[in-house]
Amino acid sequence: MKKILFMMLFVLSLQANDIIVKKSHCSFDQTVENIKNILAAKGLGVFAIINHSGNAKAVGMNLNDSKMIVFGNPKLGTALMQQDMSVGLDLPLRILVYRDGDGSVKMAYRDGSWIANHHILNAKEKIEKINSGLDKITMKAGQCKQD
Repeated sequence: MKKILFMMLFVLSLQANDIIVKKSHCSFDQTVENIKNILAAKGLGVFAIINHSGNAKAVGMNLNDSKMIVFGNPKLGTALMQQDMSVGLDLPLRILVYRDGDGSVKMAYRDGSWIANHHILNAKEKIEKINSGLDKITMKAGQCKQD
């Protein structure tokens, strides 16, 4: 019962933060590679890959596999920042790839509506483009040949 209650609260907290989590049907490393390849094919720049689990290991701590891919489209990001410079706090975009406690590989990202709701923007079409792009990237990245 406690586990079910915890999971319900966890899902509600993710929804409250506009965080979307999807399961990958690929290995952790393959999911990261898939995302990088998809981004490159779309002409999006990968600015950084933050290896959270590697950083934890470097300080003698354990953490499930976890990497954050930081990427973006400077043309789109600049257009948003021209409306509200504080959008730069939430750009570039990020997808977190991680292995959960059950060993499943997941991809998480913040829905673009979060950006729209926390900044002064008149950019409905741009936010829809962000959401559509993130959805397509993660859907494709989580599919492997056996799917």
